[in-house]
Amino acid sequence: MEQGATFDEVADLYDAARPGYPDALFADIVRAAGLTAGDPILEVGCGTGKATAGFAQRGLHVVALDPGADLIRVARSSLAPFNDITLVAARFEDWLAPPAAFKLVAAAQAAHWIAPEVFFAKAAMAMAPGGWLAIFGNVPVPRPSPLLDEFHRIYAQHIPGFTPGPPPEAWYLPGGPVPRLFDDSRRFGAVMHQRYPWRQPHTTASFIDLSRTQSYHRMLAPAQREALFAALAAAIDAQGGRLELACETHLHMAPRL
Repeated sequence: MEQGATFDEVADLYDAARPGYPDALFADIVRAAGLTAGDPILEVGCGTGKATAGFAQRGLHVVALDPGADLIRVARSSLAPFNDITLVAARFEDWLAPPAAFKLVAAAQAAHWIAPEVFFAKAAMAMAPGGWLAIFGNVPVPRPSPLLDEFHRIYAQHIPGFTPGPPPEAWYLPGGPVPRLFDDSRRFGAVMHQRYPWRQPHTTASFIDLSRTQSYHRMLAPAQREALFAALAAAIDAQGGRLELACETHLHMAPRL
């Protein structure tokens, strides 16, 4: 199974355990793109609707795609209060996008799963004149602590060849590839960046639930994964059964040329 397809295996848990996105992010996107209620936007890789709701709450007409049938099922339920959302179970790469139809194309924690040469070209084609592309994602910010050191020891014990390094979500940091990919596409203007720091408290159980939704854990053999989670849970319990994650959401957006 492709790594990006693993989320559909745990769609209900994904919806329960994954955080959403800061309200200020949606306000900034709407303001920068000059959006008003009723404007059509396209969301690529909507998952269970974590970001979709933020756009729908502002009265936008959202067409939201995801290849995961179970993710779409959960999204239909979680987004039921909103009337102006069209959910489509499809890969962006395969979907027949109407040309020049959307004032915004957005991808929350999803753009890195699509080949850049496909994603940026197709997004630009789907945008109306004056349209914008917004790419954003949540990034954990590791903080020095005895628990972090213990986590590194546990990962090294359970995953051969493990070396501590930036989390996979670091793709969304300003020093990551996103600004360059915008520029390399030659389809967009100057890239704007905004950072939104926040914190998320966890119990042992909620942290392990979150870990179960992460694709790099889903790719482990089941026995290896469960042994890893048991060791992580024991380490958190030994520190009182609670921890707080420092996180940042990073937004990159630019207008179509």
